[in-house]
Order: sequence, then C-alpha cells, then structure tokens
Amino acid sequence: MKYITEYRDRNHAKALVEAIARAANDRPMTFMEVCGTHTMSLGRFGIRELLPENIRLISGPGCPVCVTPNAYLDHAIALARQPKTTICTFGDMMRVPGSTSSLEKERSQGADIRIVFSTLDALAIAREHPDRQIVFLGVGFETTAPTVATAIKTAANERIPNFSVLCAHKLVMPALEALLAGEVQLDGFLLPGHVSAIIGAKAYRPLLSRHRIAGAIAGFEPTDILEALFELIGQITHDDPKLTTAYVRAVTEEGNQRARALMEEIFEPTDAEWRGLGTIPASGLNIRKRYSSFDAAERFTIEVEPMREPKGCRCGEILQGRIAPTDCPLFGKNCTPTHPVGACMVSSEGTCAAYYKYRDA
Repeated sequence: MKYITEYRDRNHAKALVEAIARAANDRPMTFMEVCGTHTMSLGRFGIRELLPENIRLISGPGCPVCVTPNAYLDHAIALARQPKTTICTFGDMMRVPGSTSSLEKERSQGADIRIVFSTLDALAIAREHPDRQIVFLGVGFETTAPTVATAIKTAANERIPNFSVLCAHKLVMPALEALLAGEVQLDGFLLPGHVSAIIGAKAYRPLLSRHRIAGAIAGFEPTDILEALFELIGQITHDDPKLTTAYVRAVTEEGNQRARALMEEIFEPTDAEWRGLGTIPASGLNIRKRYSSFDAAERFTIEVEPMREPKGCRCGEILQGRIAPTDCPLFGKNCTPTHPVGACMVSSEGTCAAYYKYRDA
C-alpha cells in the first residue's frame, strides 16, 4: 500500500486543511482543476467541503470523453454501421449520446462494438480477424496519445492492413490558453498529474508567466491535492504566481521525452473542436500522412448524419467552468448516470458524474 496510505494520512490532511485556512485568511480565490480524475478525487474525499468558504474550486475541460464533440460520436456510429467493421473503444465512450444514437444502442442492435483495455487489445483483434476492419477510437489527452501512437507504429511495422484509428486526441496547453481568454476569472490552475508526467513541468511555465497566473501540478490522493492547493494559496498571498510541482514522485521538469517523440512521429497538431470551447487552434492531433493508411477518417468514405446537440444540456458551460453541474436544470432529474443527456454525466471523469456520485458525501 506504499504511495497510497501515506497520502491518505488523516492527521497530515487535517494539518494541511488548517494550514490552508490560515494562509487563505479571508481573501477570495478561485482555482480550476483541469483534470477529470482530480474532479473525482475532490468529490470522493470531500475536499471541497473541507476548504474555507473563500476558496472556490471549479472544474474545467479535464475529461477527454466530455470535450469530444457529438460530430466525432456520430462519425464513430456511422463506422459501426458499416459491414465487416468492428469498433474498439474504452468503456467510457459506450454510453455517450451522439446526435441520435450511442455506441451502446448500436451494439444492442447488432453492431460489433467491443470494449478494450488497451490499444494492443485492438491490434490483437485485428490480427485474429483479418477479414474485418478494426477501428480503434483514439480519444484522450497526452496521457493516452502515446499508446495509440505505439499501436499505429506497430501496425505499420507488422503490416496489419485492417487496423485503423479514428483520432480525436486533444492537447492540454491550447485549452488552457483558451480558458484564460474566456469569461471565467481564475487565480490559478490545479494542473493534471498524468498529463504533466508526459509533457513535463516546464511546458506550463511560459503560459503562467505570460498571464501571471498561479499553477500547481498535483497527484490524486487527498494530501497531494491539499498540498497543491496550499502552494497555490501561497503564490497568491505573496503575489508570486508561478509553477510548483506537488507531485514530484511522478512529474519531472522534462517529462517523458520518448513518449513525446513517438507522438511527434505519428501525429501532427491540428485545429480541433472541443465541446463547450469551440474550435481551438492547434489543440488536436491528426495522424501524419506517412501513416494515413491507418487513419480511419481517410480510409473510409461514409455519410455522417448532421450533428445535433441535446436539448437543454449545459455540458458546454460546465466544461468552461462557467456553471456548476447543480446549476443545470437537467442535473439529477432528466439527466442521471442511468439516463444521461450529456457526456459530462457519462464518463468516469465527468464533472456531472462526480457531482452526482458524491453529492451526499
């Protein structure tokens, strides 16, 4: 249990909460967590309720499934309807509503859609079924993009002709830029641990310096998050916004250079649409032309239905941090984990799902 129990120590957490209250005094501060796992941890451990009232935490676009627009879901559903085609996906994508259907509904009607636990599982299916087209849904931030890049390179090296990826990978840094240009006023960011392990701490420094905004990289256990919040409060009270790392056991200054090199080999930056944030320049990843034979968007010419957004869903505003899930009139009524209206209620990292699951915690 090393690296778990020591970061859930009750006495340490209590001391940090008390230190935060002293350091914050009565000054109002607003911080945004931009990682869906942080959102879940904040709810699971009741951290919001432990903080003084003048410290406000809001959720941002940290759930990759949630920021993936309906147009991508519609494209995946259209592919699933093609003959001799198998869709492979992580489980979070199954129940996300598209414009008129979902992957779960399509599977119930006979489509071959399989939940896998890694891109290598999808490659194995492609090897086992050479008579079928195997399409993996590449959704995620810098954390998962290297694994998808590995699968594409492996397929190229092994000449697996029936494997392809429908790519919707997103990059965190352009999203932070877009958030700072938006309407929500922030004092600092609680920055994602897993993404930071790939891109490195130094990736954030120019942005934070340019906007003079505080930032702290955090792990996912209670004392990880509380230590990062204490660091953020210290930066604000001392008028010294910068970057600190409260997750040094996993995050280095340089990050994972081999993973980034692999991503650069396979992918190239592209403008990408984010649910709630619109199109953000150079915020997505496209498969490079050298590997275009493994790009499902290039391989298949299909008709995709016109995109429609779910009526009354305010997921886009939630992803911008403009409102909390409880401000949406559908939350907990028309929209629940059993019958989700929007993506934020479906994903295990979704803000609405976290608020719903831990609302009585």
